Parts: sequence; structure tokens; C-alpha cells
Amino acid sequence: MIARIPEERAGIIESGKRLGEILATLEKMVAPGVSTEALNVEAERLIREGGDTPAFLGYIPEGARRPYPAALCVSVNDEVVHGIPNESARILKEGDIVALDLGLTHNGFITDSALTVAVGKISKEAHALMDLTRESLELGIKAARPGNRIGDISHATGSIFKGSGFSVVKMLGGHAVGRHVHEEPFIANDGYPGTGPEIKAGMVLAIEPIANAGKAAVQIAPDGYTYRTKDGSISAHFEHTILVEEDETVVVTRRPGE
Repeated sequence: MIARIPEERAGIIESGKRLGEILATLEKMVAPGVSTEALNVEAERLIREGGDTPAFLGYIPEGARRPYPAALCVSVNDEVVHGIPNESARILKEGDIVALDLGLTHNGFITDSALTVAVGKISKEAHALMDLTRESLELGIKAARPGNRIGDISHATGSIFKGSGFSVVKMLGGHAVGRHVHEEPFIANDGYPGTGPEIKAGMVLAIEPIANAGKAAVQIAPDGYTYRTKDGSISAHFEHTILVEEDETVVVTRRPGE
């Protein structure tokens, strides 16, 4: 989406604010003994309580065999993205890491955001993976400015992993968002600077680096949605929706206190 008028800009900003607040609440819920289903139930409750709609519930991505059955994607440990929280509910345990990925529709404006959360005390490797993936997102955001190219974002998010021992997942990535959950252009998580479509003021983009502690290869589960690492290594995922403006980049899904 390209927000061309003040009403569109205001709608995206409000949608992102609401989403950030809900994700902050869900983050605080994460603890040993909490079920993935409970997180999903609370996510949908909070969205509807605000008069909004879960953007993922019932959404059918290109190539999918069925609609996504939950409001929230919950991906635990070796689950990379799109974990279904309510069909085979899991109980979180000490040492897990869990990615919460949520989309919200407010007055027709869709925003998308994700974060990875530690469940109790986690390993040094998990901490390092999460920290680097979070830093990768911030580098991608800094590269998203008018006159740059989409490849500049991809280069920023991917290059930080070189020599780290971790692997950025190249087959998955970010995208434009706004009126639909997924819009063009696709934003690869690694790439070459100065390539791809030009970034223009008004663009609404979801930047989402995803990285594995082992190799980058992933595979999709029989449920048709959940991606897992092929080697069983843990994975981390962070995402923000941004509004590119002439003089600044507004991160509309920032969580309170982030």
C-alpha cells in the first residue's frame, strides 16, 4: 500500500498502535505452563474488544489448501513461522523460545508485527539468536527510506548474519501491507543493495527477518502452514510494519516501552 492522503496515514498509524499494544500484552502472558491456545484466544479477544478484526483468521495465502484457522501465529523453538496455536495446542516450557506473529485490521487498514519471546531462562545461543535477529530488523528499518531500493533493506537485514554462525532464512521474508495481508513487493531477508523496486514515500512495508541457529533450510509441516527448520535448530522472528515518509520512517507497530 502507498498511503497518499492523511486519512490513510492516520488509519495505518492507529492500526499499528493497537496491534503493538496487543502484542505487548501477549508478550507478558508468555511463561512456563501457558498454552499456545490460550495466547490465541486472548489475541482474538483483545482485537475484537477494540472493534477490530483479526487479519490472519480465515486468510487464505496463495497456494494454501485451506484458510488459516487462528488469529495468532505461534511458532515454538524449531518452528520458523505460521505455527497454528489451536489445532494441536502446546504447553510452553522453561527454555523455549516462542514467536508471536499477529495481524490486525482496523477500519480496513491492516498491520502486521511479530516478536520472539523467551520462556523463562533460555540458552546463551537462543539469546544471541534473538538479539541478532532483533538488530537485523532495526537495520532493515533504517534502510527503508525514499530513494533507496528494496534490495537495500534485504542487504541490511541479511548481512548482519554473515560470520555469526546463524543463518538467515532466504525463502521467507517481508512484504508490503495495508489493504491486504500480503502485497507487492516481496522483501527478501538477504540481497544486494541498489536492486529491486524504488522505495517511495507513503509505502507501508512489513519488514520481518527470520533466522535459524543452524542451517537456513526449512520445510512445511503436514498442516500446510507451519514451517520448521530442517535440521531441528531453533528459529527467531521479529517484524514491524513501517510507514515510509519523506523525512522519517514511522514504525507504526512499536510496542509500549520498546
